[in-house]
Amino acid sequence: MEEFVVLVNPEDQILGLMEKQQAHINGLLHRAFSVFLFNSNGEMLLQKRASGKYHSPLKWTNAVCSHPRIEETYLEGARRRMKEELGIDAELSEKFSFIYKADVGNGLWEHELDHVFTGIFEEEFHLNKDEVEEIRYISMEDLDKEIAGNPENFTEWFKIILDEYKHHFNS
Repeated sequence: MEEFVVLVNPEDQILGLMEKQQAHINGLLHRAFSVFLFNSNGEMLLQKRASGKYHSPLKWTNAVCSHPRIEETYLEGARRRMKEELGIDAELSEKFSFIYKADVGNGLWEHELDHVFTGIFEEEFHLNKDEVEEIRYISMEDLDKEIAGNPENFTEWFKIILDEYKHHFNS
């Protein structure tokens, strides 16, 4: 099934729809969400993207990141993708939104109005192997060390969103 993203202006007013890969080729601003899940120890859940993903395969990223459909709110899209990718449902709360643009390689761009959600989850996962290779929890300190030592192992957007997250909560 072809996936479409919702094109928007910086004020989040809808401009139209575009096939997802074409929007990433053109680098057009579109709606997105990112989910950061933590356990009770404050460790962040990372997922390694599946090998079959058309960009950034086998790179580590946040728990879930995707795009709401035209008829969905950002929160509804985030909860849908948690079920589709991780096989879970968790309470989420929206923390902030911002716009970024990142070169993800092979002539593709992420240019997103991203709504960032957080939640706590410590139950069983049921991974969709077409989406997720593996998952793990990591302390923020160890995550910072891994990104500093091997930035190529992480998605470009995750590094940007993580910096924005830290700006909002560590300042």
